[in-house]
Amino acid sequence: MKISQTSLLWLLLVVQALCAAFFMTDAALDWTGGSDAGFRYLHSFELFLALALVAGLSATIALIRSQTRRVRDMQRQLRVAQGAFAQIIENQFSEWQLTDAERDVAMLSIKGLSIAEIAEIRQTKEGTIKAQSAAVYRKAGVSSRLQLLSFFVDELLCEPLVKDVPPPTGDSS
Repeated sequence: MKISQTSLLWLLLVVQALCAAFFMTDAALDWTGGSDAGFRYLHSFELFLALALVAGLSATIALIRSQTRRVRDMQRQLRVAQGAFAQIIENQFSEWQLTDAERDVAMLSIKGLSIAEIAEIRQTKEGTIKAQSAAVYRKAGVSSRLQLLSFFVDELLCEPLVKDVPPPTGDSS
């Protein structure tokens, strides 16, 4: 059975907490003079716990570095995928021969903005945006904003944007 990195970090945390509790109890007993009832003759156990703490710290550092590398790799892959998706959209807009205004309206529509919001951003009337949207839909062979968005979602799902990306390992709990 393979232990996930998150489970290992929790296990290390528990071990380190137990060691800390032992050392704090031992220190409190030493400070109050209650060492007779404490851990007076457990020096080898204290050494073992200290070594366990050092090992736990080393393992925690290694796991943090591993997680940091993994996050950095995932962020890089996301940037590549975002760039690839933007390129897919741009290529399709060129194939449909959209004007610059139609491209802007189509992109803002894909991003989910309303006709009124697009008109405000583009500083034009809603009627103009509706006409440009209709032109985009006609050129794209769709009848609505939802179908336009679905066209690009289908493009995303038909083939991977990023080649040679290893499948998820399932240990990112």
